[in-house]
Amino acid sequence: MRKLSMEELNRLSVDEYHEMEKLPFVCILDNIRSQHNIGSIFRTADAFGIGRLYLCGITAVPPNREISKTALGATESVPWQYANDTREIVIQLKSEGYILVAVEQAEDSVALWEFSPEADKKYAFIFGNEVMGVDDTVMQEVDSCIEIPQMGTKHSLNVSVTAGIVLYYLFSKFR
Repeated sequence: MRKLSMEELNRLSVDEYHEMEKLPFVCILDNIRSQHNIGSIFRTADAFGIGRLYLCGITAVPPNREISKTALGATESVPWQYANDTREIVIQLKSEGYILVAVEQAEDSVALWEFSPEADKKYAFIFGNEVMGVDDTVMQEVDSCIEIPQMGTKHSLNVSVTAGIVLYYLFSKFR
C-alpha cells in the first residue's frame, strides 16, 4: 500500500472550488466560542462542498490566526457570512425556503441515521454553542432536530466532531 502524493489527489484550486456545484445546504454556527472549532468546521465544510457558513453571535470570523490554525486555508474557499443574531438568519433562511434543522439533543429529535434529506429541498443545519447548545429562541424556529446517538458516559461530542459526522453523513446522502 502506498500513500497518494499531493499531486495525485487532484485537489481543486480556490477558484475551481468557487465554481463547483455545492451541496444544497448551509450551516449556521450559533455562538461557537472556540476559534479552533470554527476553523475545523471551515475545513470540514470545504472537504464536503458546503454551500455557505453563517457565523453568528460570538462566533469569531476570519481573518483570525486561531481559526486559520485549523482551517488551513478553507476560509478562502468556503463562502461565509457574519450575523449578530442567529435567530434573524434562521428567519431569513426560512423565508427563502430552507428547512431548518437543529443538531441538538432535544425532545422529538431524530437519530442522524434516520434523517433522510430530500434532494430537491434546501436545508440549513444549526450547530450550537459548546456549553449551551443551540439557543432556545432558535430552537423555537426549527422545522426538525437531529442528534447523534451515543453510548458512553459523556452526553455530548465536541461541536467540530459533531459537524464532521453530520456533514459526512449528508455528503454521503447527496453524492
